[in-house]
Amino acid sequence: MERRILVVEDQKDIAELIAMHLSDLGHRVEAVGDGLKGLELARSGDFDVIVLDVMLPGMDGLEIVKTLRAERRATPVLMLTARSTEIDRVLGLELGADDYLTKPFSIPELQARVKAMLRRVEMSGRQAEAEMPDRLRIGDILIDTVSHSITLRGEPVQLTTKEYDLLLHFARNPGRVFTRVQLLDAIWGTTYEGYEHNVNTHINRLRGKIEDDPANPRYVLTVRGVGYRMVDES
Repeated sequence: MERRILVVEDQKDIAELIAMHLSDLGHRVEAVGDGLKGLELARSGDFDVIVLDVMLPGMDGLEIVKTLRAERRATPVLMLTARSTEIDRVLGLELGADDYLTKPFSIPELQARVKAMLRRVEMSGRQAEAEMPDRLRIGDILIDTVSHSITLRGEPVQLTTKEYDLLLHFARNPGRVFTRVQLLDAIWGTTYEGYEHNVNTHINRLRGKIEDDPANPRYVLTVRGVGYRMVDES
């Protein structure tokens, strides 16, 4: 199935290279080199994935992600960062980016990451069509699956897209233990084990937002040597 991909990258040679190789996968690719133009196109809702550089003229990539997520636009974002700017990667994930690649990157790795994100888009669409309760409650946490919103003891909790996906996945399977690779497959659409640290990062951030004491969690529990599970309070 043909998908639409937006590439926001101000280095023309890199943008053209990315566009060419993603087009080779059978997708329609539009590339722009300005952050403000990229945000305008991203807001149109016409794209299935956005490949977004951090350093851009007009508006940087981090601000674009922040703006899109504040407007509840959930289009998956793959961020491109310089190897030396780890803080950008951390901030990007915290603000709502779904994945990142550090420059220089290989074309097969770029294609694999985009394929994984597109598989996730397709899986999300199928899940949306399946029967699911409008609300799920785990202890003091209420998940509204229609508005994709979370409240904790009646107070709203701001989660990134991936944090929400993780919480919903756990809540739909209380008591079930998931390995990091299983979570990578379910949430990121990949089983690349070298990326397991991303699961740990998102789990820690999720706990920081829903747990009274993240060091001694009540909801998302660690199963030592295996993975994680959601407490089953039924």
